Amino acid sequence: MAKGYWIARVDIHDPERYKDYVSAAKVAFEKYGANFLARGGAYTELEGPARMRNVVIEFPSMQHAVDCYNSPEYQIAAKIRQEVATAEMVVVEGI
Repeated sequence: MAKGYWIARVDIHDPERYKDYVSAAKVAFEKYGANFLARGGAYTELEGPARMRNVVIEFPSMQHAVDCYNSPEYQIAAKIRQEVATAEMVVVEGI
């Protein structure tokens, strides 16, 4: 079974409230087996507009990745994130 990956690019507008998102999302990430491969950190802009925070999260499967996003636990966190940050997020299937 191929793993699933969240790829998120985020600009944070309220760093203090973003901490609330991180705390709230932890419950869903633990439940669905999330493994953070990149979480912020240094980056080099190569093409197109960059965002200040780039995140790659590995899940046991595509279904786990999608279910995590759609879970009631994550949706509580997502509402916080949507108030304090601008993001693009996709789920991609591993090879």
